[in-house]
Amino acid sequence: MQFSSIVGQGEIKQRLINTVKENRVSHAQLFLGPEGSGSLALAIAYAQYVSCEDKSDHDSCGVCASCRKYQKLVHPDLHFSYPFFAKHKDDTALSFIEQWRDAIIKHPYLSLDIWRGYLDAENKQANINIAECHQIIKKLSFKPFESAYKILILWLPEYLDKTGNALLKIIEEPQPNTLFLLVAQNQDQILNTILSRTQLVKIPCLNDNEVKQYLINEHHQTEHAAAEIAFLSDGNLTEALAMLNNDESSYHDYFLKWLRMCFSNKGLEIVDFVDVLAKLGRENQKNFMRYGISYIRECCMLLAGAGNLVHLPAKELDTAQKMISVMSLPMAAAISELLEKAHYHVERNANPKILFLDVSLQIVKILKFKTIPQGTHYIPN
Repeated sequence: MQFSSIVGQGEIKQRLINTVKENRVSHAQLFLGPEGSGSLALAIAYAQYVSCEDKSDHDSCGVCASCRKYQKLVHPDLHFSYPFFAKHKDDTALSFIEQWRDAIIKHPYLSLDIWRGYLDAENKQANINIAECHQIIKKLSFKPFESAYKILILWLPEYLDKTGNALLKIIEEPQPNTLFLLVAQNQDQILNTILSRTQLVKIPCLNDNEVKQYLINEHHQTEHAAAEIAFLSDGNLTEALAMLNNDESSYHDYFLKWLRMCFSNKGLEIVDFVDVLAKLGRENQKNFMRYGISYIRECCMLLAGAGNLVHLPAKELDTAQKMISVMSLPMAAAISELLEKAHYHVERNANPKILFLDVSLQIVKILKFKTIPQGTHYIPN
């Protein structure tokens, strides 16, 4: 993977290149960026640049023996560690290396949910176990085979529990020419003992224009469609790519149908609709929640008198203007908070029927009975 194939992040790319040109490569670095920012892709491109036999001032060559192996993720001095679902206590990341290579090549902006799909273990808990930590220590105890550096890319160190402390010594005092690249999304969930031993590389989310231009140039979207997806994805390219495979208009129709049922307090219809939502699958459920959050956010803008900041197609804008006639700004904000919590719980494998029925009943209280949750109580609006 080359820097040129990664969307945006020009400043980060140049900073990484400069560390190699100026011989300032830190042996343990933490690439910290939100999902869809390209942090994993940047780590792989950086590793390829470090190992390239004919690197330029701007990128790896892409054609030398080292680069060709990196493009297939089969270089003998490139190692990966990542969360997986151990069937046996001795399982390590190597047990899933073929799935990993396939996932990265097809999805450079990989998310944990996409990775779960490759493991056929959607509802199981991922982690990096003690056997994997011992395997890392063993692999990195050898000298490099072909390149100047032996490189380990550890994706999502948040999934290292206390067994991750087994890696402290090798991170702090590695073999010569050993490079650790940790790729994380949540700094607060990383062991402090590991965090303190790494150099931080902060990677920002992409801006809307970068996502829009990528969708236009690489996925042949119209400017209008690309702008809508870029806005809804909020700088998350992983989410933007997922939206390409889903019909946003169907989310709009589903979401409005749901709100109307809640407003009318149609209990039996709500139960039937919840059954439909529960069968969508987790990714579609998350996308549905994201759409709802974005739509209600636009309603909040209209209610606050900031219609000039609203980004909605004509059809959706028309329904939003009708929707705000039956809700106040506090009501819209309360619904948005409910949807954000629901999205959080979907990500963490909550029972979808129970979750969506509970959210529906709370929306009924807000829309039908004009009561807004305050702590554990509902206060009339």
